[in-house]
Amino acid sequence: MTGSTFKIAVIVNCYNYAEYVERAIRSVLAQNRGDCELVVVDDGSTDASWEAISRTGVTAYRIENSGQRRACTFGLDQTTAPFVLFLDADDELAPGALDAIVPHLRPSIAKVQFCLSRVDGGSTSLGSTVPEPELIRQPGDLRERVRRTGVYISPPTSGNVFRRDLCELLRDADYDDAVDGIIILAAPFFGEVVSLPVELGLYRVHSRNMSGVGRTIDTDKIEQHMKRFEHLIDHLNMVMPKDSKSRQLDVKRTFFYLEKKLILASINGEANRYFQLPRLIGSVAQEYFSLPKKLVLSLFHILVALLPVSMSRHLIEIRYRPEQRSARALAKALTGGLA
Repeated sequence: MTGSTFKIAVIVNCYNYAEYVERAIRSVLAQNRGDCELVVVDDGSTDASWEAISRTGVTAYRIENSGQRRACTFGLDQTTAPFVLFLDADDELAPGALDAIVPHLRPSIAKVQFCLSRVDGGSTSLGSTVPEPELIRQPGDLRERVRRTGVYISPPTSGNVFRRDLCELLRDADYDDAVDGIIILAAPFFGEVVSLPVELGLYRVHSRNMSGVGRTIDTDKIEQHMKRFEHLIDHLNMVMPKDSKSRQLDVKRTFFYLEKKLILASINGEANRYFQLPRLIGSVAQEYFSLPKKLVLSLFHILVALLPVSMSRHLIEIRYRPEQRSARALAKALTGGLA
């Protein structure tokens, strides 16, 4: 069987996105593929989402609000295709996206990932992609990258196509409400990951989307991310194929966890935060970044640990809120807001 004969299911999950969901659905219909299985799940929306969905005439289900993960597994049960794309209701597929993806689908593939163009709430381009095309293709073994760092470069939910058996892992992810967790992290351990350095969808950035891009740094959110990450790693260690179990992940040694721990300690002004630097700098050295990026990251971590809390917070916001990055913002952070 060749990749071109496989069918793909697109599951659109929606909760209160009346202004966007019809665009998402029509972007799939415009692919004009008879082998595409399209299902829409309205997760108990309280706005006009269901009316917008109904206008399209596609197969759709309205369920009691149960969260994104459960809505997506419900959609999974309504489809049969061997590969699945979970499309967020505020995102879209680009014209010809499925034509570019389907030829890569074969039994050995766990995931196909591709770039998404960032747009605002009004569909105006923000002039960037997630991830950047030159970064999505990562050298080396992605399993080793995950073991060392806890992550690898991946687009958000709408930029991925998963093999169906991988999607089944969502059913036991009771610790998580999102879809872009265990199935993204586990993919390299279940087969090949194909990375396409082309923009095949739109990723909408606005005040209500779940990623929280552009919001103020929140210590409660950081703690939640750390706890979620611990659950993800525990889950991965449990489901990891036998040939990989001899080298399981230690969550507290991963770059992702160590960095979040330092950031949280710095924001809270913990006196012992300086002692976290050696292990974190060591993890940066093991990363797959270029030497200049390793040096910049190491300097960032040192400054965050040593500077007063107000300055550390400014630096952290510059790191995690790209729209604030500028020479003036950096000067402001390093001068305590006097620049």
